[in-house]
Amino acid sequence: MTDGTELESHLAGLAESGRRHAVPLAAELVRARGDRRLRRRRAALASGGGLLAVVVAVGSLSLVRAHREPEPPVDVPAPTASPFVPPTPAPGQEYASELGYVRGAVARDDAVAVTVEQVRVTRGTPVPTGVVHTLVLPRRTPVETRQLTGGDPADVELGRLVDQLDAGPRWVFAVDYDSEGRVQSLREAFWLDE
Repeated sequence: MTDGTELESHLAGLAESGRRHAVPLAAELVRARGDRRLRRRRAALASGGGLLAVVVAVGSLSLVRAHREPEPPVDVPAPTASPFVPPTPAPGQEYASELGYVRGAVARDDAVAVTVEQVRVTRGTPVPTGVVHTLVLPRRTPVETRQLTGGDPADVELGRLVDQLDAGPRWVFAVDYDSEGRVQSLREAFWLDE
């Protein structure tokens, strides 16, 4: 019986020791979590939480003002589907080409906007297909020319040809597209006039 009492007293001592050590640990964990939350909150406020509060306040004010002053409905035109789809290279090919009149060139900073009127060749003569689209290309886009540069084959940059290409449909080019639909070069289709 004394062994049972000693065992009970020993177990009670262990339980008390466990409580003594567990309570401070639990309190320490709660304190550590609170410190982490406080640090996260301060970091959020420093990195834009204040800005978020301002945006929410301004948004609320604009909603209140919009509620008081109804604005007239805006007619948004429906987008028109362009029949133009950039050609994609066939398997094993680097580029795919589109034939078209290139005209209406306009210089814009480091780019040139041109209008391309797609054509197909029927008995050696270009015939418009009705597909017209605009390309904005870098001024440095390479252009292979012959008649456009006085009959001598040359590679020139598109930016140097703006004056010659600003008029009507006079020059037919093969426009080379890569697999991502980007224009890589233009080649004068001088063979149509031969």
